[in-house]
Amino acid sequence: MMKWLFSLIFSLTVSNAFAIDFEDAIFPEFATSGRALAMGNAFISKVDDASAAFYNPAGLGSVRYPHLHLSNFHLEVNKGFLAAGTGGAISDAASNATKMFSLAGTLDVLKTNVGALAHSRFHMLPNFTTRYLSFGYLLAKRTRAVVTDGASATGFEIADRLDHGPYGALNFSLFGGVFKAGVSVLFLNRKEVITSVDPRLALNIDNSYKKGNGFFITSGVKLTIPVVFLPTFSATLHNSSAQKFQNARGAGAPDTIKQSIDVGFSVTPQISNASRLHFEINYKDLGGAFSNVSTTRKILAGMELDIARVFFVRIGYGDGFGSAGLGVKSKKLEFDLTTYAVDTTAGSFRGREDRRFALSLSSGF
Repeated sequence: MMKWLFSLIFSLTVSNAFAIDFEDAIFPEFATSGRALAMGNAFISKVDDASAAFYNPAGLGSVRYPHLHLSNFHLEVNKGFLAAGTGGAISDAASNATKMFSLAGTLDVLKTNVGALAHSRFHMLPNFTTRYLSFGYLLAKRTRAVVTDGASATGFEIADRLDHGPYGALNFSLFGGVFKAGVSVLFLNRKEVITSVDPRLALNIDNSYKKGNGFFITSGVKLTIPVVFLPTFSATLHNSSAQKFQNARGAGAPDTIKQSIDVGFSVTPQISNASRLHFEINYKDLGGAFSNVSTTRKILAGMELDIARVFFVRIGYGDGFGSAGLGVKSKKLEFDLTTYAVDTTAGSFRGREDRRFALSLSSGF
């Protein structure tokens, strides 16, 4: 009796601690940026690279050099993924780590790591970007999984999403760059599932995937006051046209992408001839589209130390936890190492930390 009661309490505790979803309230961007994540994802005023298409298209007006980057990718995993994939015998580590990149393999590994939440995200974004213009192709895969109870018919919880499609973005500037506005359009093909299945059975969820596509618009503006510290006010509207998924297949159309507004403010003091600091604060989801998420989780802040526009040190605060990162940038190469964390609970503030580690690399001409 006591063993059964303990098992029930453990299962409920794990289930409440891990809200299996895609964290769209805090990370609404179709493609993320390691640079942004290191700054707590407070980035809509600063963004001045290819990721502007998804963070704030107005940022294209600040791009310094044109580039064609065909090897642009981002890879991240969390502590749960690393612990489950590399734990146990050394001889099993390589095999388990490889398994974790498929859902069936993830289930196989997590059955012996009950309660461990595994997260992975990978995207490729080959693109041509110059001032005022960007276009390319997005391929993004995101997976979260946890075994809450190895003996339950719903003990394996999964959230899996695959996005892909071509995109284009444009920007225009007025008054010498004081005011910038931009828009991006992505033809998004989405395949996603959020479900719970029996971990004792062979995984078969192909018929549970929701599939659809549509044209999704992201628009943004920036206003920079031409005085010392360059105070900048920014706003981004995600899913600007309130588009819904069309051509539903599988288990139906994917969940509607909520129309949400992000706002930001930043200052950028020059601290030497070759160095500058950027301080930024953002508020996600100003209109409250994600009403189930704590307001305090939507406040993001970040700082970037820019040394000669080549070396970067970043720290931030997002979703209730700290973040940090290092970066190197040139005309041909962009490289970032990042750690950040999210809150795995549904609505509370600093409920439970999910620490993640990311590597971003972009190279080309």
